[in-house]
Amino acid sequence: MTTETYTVASNPSPMIMPGRAAPPLHVLFAGESQTKSGHRLGPKVYGFYLMHLVLSGKGAFTSNGNRHDLGPGDTFLIQPEELVSYESDSEDPWRYRWIAFSGTMAGGLVQEAGFGEGSPVLSLKDYRKASVYFRNVYLTFRGARPSASVQSAGWAQLLMALYQDNRAGGAEEGHPRRHEREEIHRQVIHYLSTQYSHPVSIEQMSEALGYNRAYLSRTFKQKAGVSPVSFLLKLRLDKGKLLLRERPELTVEQVSASVGLQDALYFSKQFRKQFGLSPTAYRTEILRGDA
Repeated sequence: MTTETYTVASNPSPMIMPGRAAPPLHVLFAGESQTKSGHRLGPKVYGFYLMHLVLSGKGAFTSNGNRHDLGPGDTFLIQPEELVSYESDSEDPWRYRWIAFSGTMAGGLVQEAGFGEGSPVLSLKDYRKASVYFRNVYLTFRGARPSASVQSAGWAQLLMALYQDNRAGGAEEGHPRRHEREEIHRQVIHYLSTQYSHPVSIEQMSEALGYNRAYLSRTFKQKAGVSPVSFLLKLRLDKGKLLLRERPELTVEQVSASVGLQDALYFSKQFRKQFGLSPTAYRTEILRGDA
Protein backbone atom coordinates (compact mmCIF):
# COMPACT_ATOMS: atom_id res chain seq x y z
CA MET A 1 0.00 0.00 0.00
CA THR A 2 1.33 3.43 -0.97
CA THR A 3 2.20 5.74 1.93
CA GLU A 4 0.83 9.23 1.39
CA THR A 5 3.25 12.13 1.93
CA TYR A 6 2.83 15.88 1.59
CA THR A 7 5.38 18.70 1.98
CA VAL A 8 4.98 22.37 1.11
CA ALA A 9 6.86 25.62 1.71
CA SER A 10 5.61 29.15 1.10
CA ASN A 11 7.39 32.29 -0.02
CA PRO A 12 8.31 34.20 3.17
CA SER A 13 7.89 37.53 1.34
CA PRO A 14 4.49 38.97 0.42
CA MET A 15 3.68 39.44 -3.24
CA ILE A 16 2.89 43.13 -2.96
CA MET A 17 4.97 45.40 -0.75
CA PRO A 18 3.62 48.78 0.42
CA GLY A 19 4.37 51.45 -2.15
CA ARG A 20 5.54 48.95 -4.80
CA ALA A 21 3.94 47.64 -7.95
CA ALA A 22 3.14 43.94 -8.41
CA PRO A 23 6.28 41.99 -9.36
CA PRO A 24 6.71 40.55 -12.87
CA LEU A 25 6.93 37.03 -11.43
CA HIS A 26 6.22 35.91 -7.89
CA VAL A 27 6.33 32.28 -6.77
CA LEU A 28 3.80 31.70 -4.01
CA PHE A 29 4.63 28.21 -2.76
CA ALA A 30 6.14 24.89 -3.81
CA GLY A 31 5.86 21.31 -2.66
CA GLU A 32 5.83 17.61 -3.33
CA SER A 33 3.31 14.85 -2.68
CA GLN A 34 3.05 11.11 -2.94
CA THR A 35 -0.68 10.70 -3.29
CA LYS A 36 -2.80 7.79 -2.17
CA SER A 37 -4.90 5.69 -4.52
CA GLY A 38 -7.75 7.65 -6.06
CA HIS A 39 -6.72 10.94 -4.40
CA ARG A 40 -8.80 13.65 -6.08
CA LEU A 41 -8.86 17.44 -6.10
CA GLY A 42 -11.70 19.44 -7.67
CA PRO A 43 -13.57 20.35 -9.63
CA LYS A 44 -12.29 23.72 -8.37
CA VAL A 45 -10.61 26.95 -9.47
CA TYR A 46 -7.40 28.62 -8.32
CA GLY A 47 -6.50 32.30 -8.34
CA PHE A 48 -2.96 31.70 -9.62
CA TYR A 49 -0.94 29.49 -11.96
CA LEU A 50 -0.27 26.03 -10.52
CA MET A 51 2.14 23.72 -12.35
CA HIS A 52 2.70 20.03 -11.50
CA LEU A 53 5.47 17.71 -12.70
CA VAL A 54 4.68 13.98 -12.43
CA LEU A 55 7.69 12.08 -11.06
CA SER A 56 6.20 8.60 -10.86
CA GLY A 57 2.91 6.78 -11.02
CA LYS A 58 -0.14 7.75 -13.04
CA GLY A 59 -3.16 9.99 -12.85
CA ALA A 60 -5.63 12.08 -14.84
CA PHE A 61 -6.01 15.84 -15.26
CA THR A 62 -9.26 17.35 -16.56
CA SER A 63 -9.38 20.89 -17.91
CA ASN A 64 -12.15 22.54 -19.96
CA GLY A 65 -13.90 19.18 -20.08
CA ASN A 66 -10.88 17.44 -21.62
CA ARG A 67 -9.28 14.55 -19.76
CA HIS A 68 -5.52 13.92 -19.99
CA ASP A 69 -4.04 10.63 -18.74
CA LEU A 70 -0.56 11.38 -17.44
CA GLY A 71 2.58 9.62 -16.23
CA PRO A 72 6.24 10.31 -15.37
CA GLY A 73 7.69 13.29 -17.21
CA ASP A 74 4.32 14.90 -17.89
CA THR A 75 3.61 18.42 -16.65
CA PHE A 76 0.14 19.92 -16.32
CA LEU A 77 -0.52 23.61 -15.83
CA ILE A 78 -3.61 25.04 -14.16
CA GLN A 79 -4.51 28.54 -15.34
CA PRO A 80 -6.03 31.13 -12.95
CA GLU A 81 -9.81 30.85 -12.56
CA GLU A 82 -9.91 27.69 -14.72
CA LEU A 83 -12.23 24.90 -13.57
CA VAL A 84 -10.09 21.77 -13.20
CA SER A 85 -9.89 18.45 -11.41
CA TYR A 86 -7.10 15.90 -11.08
CA GLU A 87 -7.00 12.42 -9.63
CA SER A 88 -4.34 9.82 -8.98
CA ASP A 89 -4.56 6.31 -10.39
CA SER A 90 -6.18 3.70 -8.16
CA GLU A 91 -3.40 1.14 -8.67
CA ASP A 92 -0.32 3.30 -9.34
CA PRO A 93 -0.94 6.68 -7.66
CA TRP A 94 1.27 9.49 -8.84
CA ARG A 95 3.95 11.44 -7.04
CA TYR A 96 4.44 14.99 -8.23
CA ARG A 97 6.11 18.30 -7.45
CA TRP A 98 4.42 21.64 -7.93
CA ILE A 99 4.93 25.40 -7.87
CA ALA A 100 2.30 28.14 -7.70
CA PHE A 101 3.03 31.57 -9.16
CA SER A 102 1.56 34.80 -10.47
CA GLY A 103 2.75 38.18 -11.71
CA THR A 104 2.51 40.49 -14.69
CA MET A 105 4.83 38.39 -16.88
CA ALA A 106 3.53 34.97 -15.77
CA GLY A 107 1.07 34.64 -18.65
CA GLY A 108 3.70 35.43 -21.26
CA LEU A 109 6.14 32.94 -19.75
CA VAL A 110 3.71 30.04 -19.80
CA GLN A 111 2.75 30.87 -23.40
CA GLU A 112 6.40 30.87 -24.48
CA ALA A 113 6.92 27.59 -22.65
CA GLY A 114 4.16 26.01 -24.74
CA PHE A 115 1.23 26.02 -22.33
CA GLY A 116 -1.26 27.73 -24.62
CA GLU A 117 -5.03 27.44 -24.65
CA GLY A 118 -5.94 23.86 -25.32
CA SER A 119 -2.39 22.74 -24.45
CA PRO A 120 -2.27 22.45 -20.66
CA VAL A 121 0.07 19.42 -20.76
CA LEU A 122 3.70 19.14 -21.87
CA SER A 123 6.00 16.11 -21.73
CA LEU A 124 9.74 15.95 -21.12
CA LYS A 125 11.80 12.93 -22.19
CA ASP A 126 14.41 13.73 -19.57
CA TYR A 127 12.62 15.45 -16.72
CA ARG A 128 15.27 15.20 -14.03
CA LYS A 129 16.54 18.74 -14.53
CA ALA A 130 12.98 20.07 -14.30
CA SER A 131 12.52 18.00 -11.14
CA VAL A 132 15.61 19.63 -9.63
CA TYR A 133 14.32 23.11 -10.45
CA PHE A 134 10.98 22.38 -8.77
CA ARG A 135 12.85 21.07 -5.74
CA ASN A 136 15.15 24.10 -5.63
CA VAL A 137 12.17 26.44 -5.34
CA TYR A 138 10.95 24.43 -2.35
CA LEU A 139 14.40 24.45 -0.73
CA THR A 140 14.71 28.17 -1.32
CA PHE A 141 11.54 28.76 0.69
CA ARG A 142 12.67 26.36 3.40
CA GLY A 143 15.81 28.48 3.79
CA ALA A 144 13.64 31.56 4.41
CA ARG A 145 16.36 33.97 3.30
CA PRO A 146 15.58 37.62 2.49
CA SER A 147 16.42 36.84 -1.16
CA ALA A 148 13.89 33.97 -1.37
CA SER A 149 11.54 35.84 -3.71
CA VAL A 150 14.31 36.72 -6.13
CA GLN A 151 15.84 33.24 -6.06
CA SER A 152 12.52 31.45 -6.51
CA ALA A 153 11.59 33.69 -9.45
CA GLY A 154 14.95 32.87 -11.00
CA TRP A 155 14.40 29.13 -10.67
CA ALA A 156 10.89 29.49 -12.11
CA GLN A 157 12.24 31.34 -15.16
CA LEU A 158 14.90 28.69 -15.69
CA LEU A 159 12.15 26.10 -15.48
CA MET A 160 10.10 27.89 -18.15
CA ALA A 161 13.20 28.15 -20.33
CA LEU A 162 13.64 24.40 -20.02
CA TYR A 163 10.13 23.78 -21.35
CA GLN A 164 10.66 26.35 -24.09
CA ASP A 165 13.84 24.57 -25.23
CA ASN A 166 12.01 21.25 -25.11
CA ARG A 167 9.24 22.73 -27.24
CA ALA A 168 11.81 23.91 -29.79
CA GLY A 169 13.15 20.40 -30.16
CA GLY A 170 16.41 20.63 -28.24
CA ALA A 171 19.06 17.98 -28.63
CA GLU A 172 18.38 14.46 -29.72
CA GLU A 173 18.74 12.04 -26.83
CA GLY A 174 21.66 10.26 -28.41
CA HIS A 175 23.24 13.34 -30.05
CA PRO A 176 23.51 16.24 -27.59
CA ARG A 177 24.59 19.56 -29.02
CA ARG A 178 28.23 20.52 -28.68
CA HIS A 179 27.66 23.25 -26.11
CA GLU A 180 25.59 20.83 -24.01
CA ARG A 181 28.41 18.23 -24.08
CA GLU A 182 30.84 20.90 -22.95
CA GLU A 183 28.51 22.05 -20.19
CA ILE A 184 27.98 18.50 -18.89
CA HIS A 185 31.75 17.90 -19.05
CA ARG A 186 32.37 21.07 -17.00
CA GLN A 187 29.65 20.31 -14.46
CA VAL A 188 30.78 16.72 -13.86
CA ILE A 189 34.42 17.72 -13.42
CA HIS A 190 33.47 20.49 -11.01
CA TYR A 191 31.15 18.21 -9.03
CA LEU A 192 33.66 15.35 -8.73
CA SER A 193 36.59 17.68 -8.01
CA THR A 194 34.76 19.10 -5.03
CA GLN A 195 33.09 15.89 -3.80
CA TYR A 196 35.77 13.22 -4.34
CA SER A 197 36.65 13.03 -0.63
CA HIS A 198 33.08 11.97 0.20
CA PRO A 199 31.13 8.87 -0.85
CA VAL A 200 30.04 9.75 -4.38
CA SER A 201 27.10 8.12 -6.11
CA ILE A 202 26.77 8.66 -9.84
CA GLU A 203 23.01 8.44 -9.35
CA GLN A 204 23.11 11.25 -6.78
CA MET A 205 25.35 13.33 -9.01
CA SER A 206 22.97 12.87 -11.95
CA GLU A 207 20.05 13.90 -9.77
CA ALA A 208 21.93 16.94 -8.44
CA LEU A 209 22.88 18.09 -11.93
CA GLY A 210 19.45 17.35 -13.36
CA TYR A 211 20.32 14.67 -15.94
CA ASN A 212 19.42 11.06 -16.55
CA ARG A 213 22.33 8.90 -15.37
CA ALA A 214 22.81 7.00 -18.63
CA TYR A 215 22.58 10.21 -20.67
CA LEU A 216 25.05 12.05 -18.42
CA SER A 217 27.55 9.17 -18.42
CA ARG A 218 27.37 8.71 -22.17
CA THR A 219 27.69 12.41 -22.92
CA PHE A 220 30.60 12.90 -20.51
CA LYS A 221 32.45 9.94 -22.03
CA GLN A 222 31.98 11.36 -25.53
CA LYS A 223 33.79 14.50 -24.41
CA ALA A 224 36.30 13.18 -21.84
CA GLY A 225 37.06 9.74 -23.30
CA VAL A 226 36.39 8.04 -19.96
CA SER A 227 33.28 7.42 -17.88
CA PRO A 228 32.55 9.53 -14.77
CA VAL A 229 33.39 6.48 -12.62
CA SER A 230 36.83 6.09 -14.25
CA PHE A 231 37.47 9.83 -14.03
CA LEU A 232 36.58 9.81 -10.32
CA LEU A 233 38.91 6.90 -9.57
CA LYS A 234 41.84 8.56 -11.36
CA LEU A 235 41.11 11.83 -9.58
CA ARG A 236 41.19 10.06 -6.23
CA LEU A 237 44.41 8.25 -7.02
CA ASP A 238 46.09 11.47 -8.15
CA LYS A 239 44.97 13.20 -4.95
CA GLY A 240 46.20 10.22 -2.94
CA LYS A 241 49.58 10.39 -4.64
CA LEU A 242 49.83 14.06 -3.72
CA LEU A 243 49.00 13.34 -0.07
CA LEU A 244 51.53 10.50 0.10
CA ARG A 245 54.17 12.93 -1.09
CA GLU A 246 53.20 16.02 0.91
CA ARG A 247 51.76 14.52 4.12
CA PRO A 248 54.22 11.82 5.27
CA GLU A 249 52.62 11.72 8.73
CA LEU A 250 49.42 10.23 7.29
CA THR A 251 49.08 6.46 7.11
CA VAL A 252 48.01 4.76 3.88
CA GLU A 253 44.63 4.11 5.50
CA GLN A 254 44.25 7.81 6.33
CA VAL A 255 45.25 8.83 2.82
CA SER A 256 42.77 6.38 1.35
CA ALA A 257 39.95 7.69 3.53
CA SER A 258 40.91 11.28 2.74
CA VAL A 259 40.30 10.71 -0.97
CA GLY A 260 36.95 9.02 -0.45
CA LEU A 261 38.04 5.36 -0.51
CA GLN A 262 37.28 3.63 2.78
CA ASP A 263 38.87 0.36 1.68
CA ALA A 264 42.64 0.85 1.95
CA LEU A 265 43.35 -2.48 0.24
CA TYR A 266 41.31 -1.40 -2.78
CA PHE A 267 43.14 1.94 -2.80
CA SER A 268 46.52 0.17 -2.71
CA LYS A 269 45.54 -2.23 -5.49
CA GLN A 270 44.32 0.55 -7.77
CA PHE A 271 47.30 2.75 -6.90
CA ARG A 272 49.74 -0.01 -7.94
CA LYS A 273 47.76 -0.59 -11.14
CA GLN A 274 47.88 3.12 -12.00
CA PHE A 275 51.44 4.02 -10.96
CA GLY A 276 53.33 0.70 -10.89
CA LEU A 277 54.14 0.93 -7.18
CA SER A 278 52.26 0.34 -3.97
CA PRO A 279 51.50 3.46 -1.91
CA THR A 280 54.12 2.41 0.66
CA ALA A 281 56.79 1.80 -2.00
CA TYR A 282 55.99 5.12 -3.67
CA ARG A 283 56.34 7.00 -0.40
CA THR A 284 59.62 5.20 0.38
CA GLU A 285 61.06 6.26 -2.98
CA ILE A 286 59.90 9.83 -2.40
CA LEU A 287 61.54 9.99 1.02
CA ARG A 288 64.78 8.61 -0.45
CA GLY A 289 64.64 11.19 -3.19
CA ASP A 290 64.44 8.56 -5.93
CA ALA A 291 61.23 9.90 -7.46
